[in-house]
Amino acid sequence: MVPVDAGLAPSAGPGPAGSGGRTTSGGVWAAIAIVLVALNLRPVIVAVAPLFDTIGAELELTSFLAGLLVTLPVLCFGVLGPVAPVLAAKFGFERSLAMVLLAIIAGSALRIVPTIPALFGGTLLLGAGIAVGNILLPGLIKRDFSHRLGLMSGLFSMCLAAGATLAAGVTIPIAEAAGWDWNEALAAWGLFALLGLACWVPTLWGARGTAGHPPTLGIRLSRDRVAWLVTAFFGLQSFNFYSTTAWLPTILIAQGHDAVFAGLMLSLVNLVSVLPALLVPILLDRIRRQPAFTVFVSLVYFAAFGGFLAFPGPVIVWMVLLGFAQGAGLGLGLTLIVLRSPDAEHATKLSGMAQSWGYLLAAVGPLALGGLRDLTGAWLVPVLLLFVMLVPQAITAWLAGRPDLVGGHRARGAGDGDAARLDVSEG
Repeated sequence: MVPVDAGLAPSAGPGPAGSGGRTTSGGVWAAIAIVLVALNLRPVIVAVAPLFDTIGAELELTSFLAGLLVTLPVLCFGVLGPVAPVLAAKFGFERSLAMVLLAIIAGSALRIVPTIPALFGGTLLLGAGIAVGNILLPGLIKRDFSHRLGLMSGLFSMCLAAGATLAAGVTIPIAEAAGWDWNEALAAWGLFALLGLACWVPTLWGARGTAGHPPTLGIRLSRDRVAWLVTAFFGLQSFNFYSTTAWLPTILIAQGHDAVFAGLMLSLVNLVSVLPALLVPILLDRIRRQPAFTVFVSLVYFAAFGGFLAFPGPVIVWMVLLGFAQGAGLGLGLTLIVLRSPDAEHATKLSGMAQSWGYLLAAVGPLALGGLRDLTGAWLVPVLLLFVMLVPQAITAWLAGRPDLVGGHRARGAGDGDAARLDVSEG
């Protein structure tokens, strides 16, 4: 058992899979490499948003194609998620994540061609690669940083939030400064992935091969109550995030705000989410039971949407609360995956299940809100739907916060620390 007060990595050399043993220098470099991979999992997708009008006008996209361009990556996250555990079992975490970065580089390069087939082909390739990266990183963190689950899970979720914020904020300014067209601006994010790959290469030298030993393929979570609770919460908080990301500026414009202000509010939500995405996993790793904290996060969600519905005037206040809630919700969802798993194999399998089903649910959100807007002619009912969906989100968060583990395991013992650090036995 790794002591709770261990450093970034224990002093022992590399051990067997699941041991979490690395040299200190190797552990630091592995942490840096994980951060760089995580930072590449959102910019290439979010960068489309600020360029959306330009792309639609130049390529003459229909409404259907425009909606598909936004939804396609999220659908990839859901549909292609089950591929990730298979790749991890066959090639190992390190090689599989190298493939993820190569897919991001190739997808970005393809989008430099200013045509509809290239744009969608590149987006499909990016979505496929990111779907695998989303799922494998929690398993890798569980394996190599079991003594620092909170810190590494926090860095992971923070990088997702920070990557989205970075892409939304700098894509157009950099493109204008460099004189790039929209296709060149999208393709430029592939250079960031190339940097990530260069830093990832050293981890391949000591990669722990798993060929011929597919540990995740025999794990079945389809009837596991804890797994479904984690999956439900992850899906519901993703539903909230992608729905508001897709429609928040439009909702604010319909309320009478100008487009610049509406875009700034979306940027504010993403910016505020970065810090709680980092700190919440660190906090969760220090407490054995998480239900009480899930209540706090749920109350912030309710305050943000309730205030926006009842008193829409102080928009900035509600956007700050929404950003905090979404950052905390993302950190909570990703951390529950590792805290409810007894080992790296279960974490990878649970990550695949939670993110596959969760992102499929999330993909429905923007479409559902848009459909309700068309049916009612206003945004009141769509926003009310988001408010009502907070009820099952809060319930599943509370239940998933209990210190039970997936796979028939139960946590034993008392004291501080997450369930994953305690001894486990078959339930």
